[in-house]
Amino acid sequence: MSKIRRTFTPEERLSILREGQQEGRSQTLRKYNLSPSLFDKWRRKYLQDGIEGLKNRYKRIDPAVRELQEENERLKRIIAKQALEIEVKSELLKKTPIGSRTK
Repeated sequence: MSKIRRTFTPEERLSILREGQQEGRSQTLRKYNLSPSLFDKWRRKYLQDGIEGLKNRYKRIDPAVRELQEENERLKRIIAKQALEIEVKSELLKKTPIGSRTK
């Protein structure tokens, strides 16, 4: 049995808060199947910041920006790998005596 995460718009959250104030908190919680802690969290945010407090706070990242970030990370890994290879080769050249090289 999978749980489906419900999402409420800020307007719906505000109407639920107002309904809880008018008709009673416990009855409203049962009606919408909400936990008391979630209702209290919404109420606290509403009292602190108004309707802006009820909006979702997570930032959405533009897919194009995310794609550029991923490409940037990939290129950084490639450069780091190449720098490591160059360092290893230069260390090997330093350790190899000149007379032992084959022509």
